[in-house]
Amino acid sequence: MTETSLCYLSASELLRMYRARKISPVEVVDAHLSQISKSADTVNAVCFTYAEEARQKAQESEARYMSDARNTGMLDGIPTALKDENMMAGKITTYGSLLYADHVADSSAPVVTRLLDAGAIVHARTTTPEFSCAPFCHSRQWGVTRNPWNPEFTPGGSSGGSGAALAAGLTTLATGSDIGGSIRIPASASGVVGFKPPYGRVPATPPFNLDHYNHPGPMARTVEDCLLMQNVLAGPHPQDIASLKPKLELALDRGGVKGWRIAYSLDFGFMEVDPAVRANTLAALDIFRSLGARIVEVDLPWSWEVYHAAAIHHKTLFGAWLADYLDERESQLTSYAADFARASLGVTTRDYLASLEVEGRIWSHFGPMMEGFDLFICPTLAIPAVSAEFDMAGPLQINGRDIDPYLGWTMAWPFNMLSRCPVLAVPSGHAPNGVPTGIQLVGRSYEDQTVFSAGLAYETAVGGWYATAQTRPALPF
Repeated sequence: MTETSLCYLSASELLRMYRARKISPVEVVDAHLSQISKSADTVNAVCFTYAEEARQKAQESEARYMSDARNTGMLDGIPTALKDENMMAGKITTYGSLLYADHVADSSAPVVTRLLDAGAIVHARTTTPEFSCAPFCHSRQWGVTRNPWNPEFTPGGSSGGSGAALAAGLTTLATGSDIGGSIRIPASASGVVGFKPPYGRVPATPPFNLDHYNHPGPMARTVEDCLLMQNVLAGPHPQDIASLKPKLELALDRGGVKGWRIAYSLDFGFMEVDPAVRANTLAALDIFRSLGARIVEVDLPWSWEVYHAAAIHHKTLFGAWLADYLDERESQLTSYAADFARASLGVTTRDYLASLEVEGRIWSHFGPMMEGFDLFICPTLAIPAVSAEFDMAGPLQINGRDIDPYLGWTMAWPFNMLSRCPVLAVPSGHAPNGVPTGIQLVGRSYEDQTVFSAGLAYETAVGGWYATAQTRPALPF
């Protein structure tokens, strides 16, 4: 088996092979470190590696499998990359910012602790835009991260390094966080799987654990791996008052979707959507139809008011937090971070209240509507991806029409507003430029199992996404 083939094995496959003593975690970690080294000048998805420690952990994992596989953790020996915002005790976490270039965390985030306790091997840290405040992935700290499928385009953001690293075979699992689509956007643009859990399902750190738009979650190349990782991350945590009790344990349910009622919208009734995105979404819906589900197009009483309300929410909390850097440190900020911080200065508490009123209104329709459906499906992005250097200054067009370069090309934001709904982002195909497209599987509030059961059925029907060399990106290294 080649190094590259090793790097594209799923976590589930690796665990089975480890237990059967057919492969060693040491081989797997070495293969990933080699792949990272080769990709540095092209994809640029990894900002730190922990080679010596990872090899040591791999040797310890190998010994456990050789001794008694029953005493291994749920992710024992699985290479796992951390987004450059997840604090890991004793390691630098820069948040993609020059201001934190030497910042060493004195404690680990709950998601990091849980991964380590499960035996995951943290071998790398992935790039993110500054302070995770953008839907693309470049910064003054780390430069430009590129899409492995087409380096002219972004892999998405803010968990863009994680998405690109998964697509390029640099890691088996990766962490993400989603405050405005930051897991789902790179899942779509990079062609991987990402899960936005319901608010509170996965513990976070203050103060953003108290922001219901905020969702730490798993990213992987398969639905099964995403489910496995979510089962490790989920559950109440004493440091997070918002974390939900009791822990939800997801089942590997392959019962299918026969007899399900699935609602869909291609454009929320008001957005411009690229023809390739539209066609691939319809093709995905046909797959669900072939699996025995009834597919129904629905009208949503939404407009740009929804997006503007979400933007106000971001400016009120996230933007206000960034505004603290608008002092002598401002000159070190990346332009989009400084712009976002400045835009927050004029937002009032009345504006924030109005945004909550919009949030309540859209749920007053969506919630009752979903009582008649098992699932809702829509595209994740309105275009496959923006350019790798895109910075929201514009211009941007879809179907020949100018759109808002900040709000107009992602379809993820409404489901941060509807934050108690689980959303699984899965690939739907590729655009003519080679960049992947994706769909969102949206469940009723707190019904996480539904989206994973649907995702497993869909993944099985399409045959997965990275099983052969022909279904992987033609890597530029």
